[in-house]
Amino acid sequence: MIKPRPYSERARKIVHMAMGAFALLLRYIPWWQAAILGGVAMAFNLLILPRIAPHLYRPTERERFPAGIVFYPASIVLLVLTFPDRLDIVAAAWGILAIGDGMATLVGQAFGGTRIPWNREKSVQGSCALFLFGGLAGATLAWWCRPAVVPPAYLWFSLAAPFAAAFVAALVETIPVRLDDNISVPASSALVLWGLSLVSEDLVWTTARQVAPSIAIIAGLNAVIAAAGYLAGTVTRAGAIGGGMIGVAIAATTGWRGWLLLFTTFMVAAVSSRLGLHRKTLLGIAEERGGRRGVGNAVANTGLAAGAALMSSLTYAHDAALLAFAAALTAGGSDTVASEIGKAWGRRTYLVTKFQKVRPGTPGAVSLEGTVAGVVAALALGVVAILLGIIPQRALVVVVVAATVSSMVEGWLAVTLEGPGILNNDWLNFLNTAVAVVIALLLSEAIS
Repeated sequence: MIKPRPYSERARKIVHMAMGAFALLLRYIPWWQAAILGGVAMAFNLLILPRIAPHLYRPTERERFPAGIVFYPASIVLLVLTFPDRLDIVAAAWGILAIGDGMATLVGQAFGGTRIPWNREKSVQGSCALFLFGGLAGATLAWWCRPAVVPPAYLWFSLAAPFAAAFVAALVETIPVRLDDNISVPASSALVLWGLSLVSEDLVWTTARQVAPSIAIIAGLNAVIAAAGYLAGTVTRAGAIGGGMIGVAIAATTGWRGWLLLFTTFMVAAVSSRLGLHRKTLLGIAEERGGRRGVGNAVANTGLAAGAALMSSLTYAHDAALLAFAAALTAGGSDTVASEIGKAWGRRTYLVTKFQKVRPGTPGAVSLEGTVAGVVAALALGVVAILLGIIPQRALVVVVVAATVSSMVEGWLAVTLEGPGILNNDWLNFLNTAVAVVIALLLSEAIS
């Protein structure tokens, strides 16, 4: 009797990387053929590969659904369907997933090295490998598939954007959650690549010339505000640094109006976190660190807004980017208010999925008091955005609806994904702002 080969993580990663070679075909085949081939790969990995190469499946995958091996081709199919006219983006994200993620594991296993402080399962060497090898593979494949894009992408995009995408993917991979890297790496990479694909060279130089004379003042003002927030106990040291950098990006691209909306949102969230703090502490549901917001919270709630702010200056989608900017900040701020008011004064809290009564602070729990407070906060922040001239009056309903619906979606995700540890609160906050942006843009397009 032939003894089955033992599981080999190294062999699995070699196959994982080798599959990236199929991205070379994206230069020659249309998107629909690529999608079909991806579907065939999903079926092959699910039905045939376990029979001919069982040693590629982790022991736990032999007893349940082999998520990772199926998610790999599934992610590629979703990228193809999302970017049918930009297969260079698909190819670059594929290269980052195949080579970058594969080399991260191999380098991490071979050299061990310094552990990431916030995730001891990841190493600095592995993250650097994802950035370096993923960036190189992504740039090579983006350049290779450049002739398939009409009109061809900027050369700087093909050669430089994949490194930025790989850098973000490497950071995302260090977040201590159980979200499969075959989802997080291509998704984060593609988001960065798509955003950079909209950047116009002439607007980059125009913005740089406009910002250069005042960048020192902008940086100094944000440093002072960040330091004051730290001394006041509203943010951690890392949160102050991260928030300050986000403030610089927003002020430089949207001016004092965008920065003031950011500051208003921050103050609304900070004040709501302090309300009812004694009760929250007694119940064990107060924010960690005495209510101080960390860098993860800053990026999760305002990172997408900062990206939208940059796109408002660096792309020709100025109005849409400002709507996305306002929607992201409104969603982040109103969701925080809803959560904090609900924990402080909510009389009855229910799971958003089953309307089953639960204790305050349970992931996915909602209360009438918190929900009303969230809607009021969204309305107030939307009005502020209008008064500042960031969005037109007709967009108020769009922003409020987007923020309210995204909060409900976040609650559902909290029930289904936060409990098992697949996502954490920062991930949920980021997805909340992302859903709000998508809804706002779709609603705006529908009613225009």
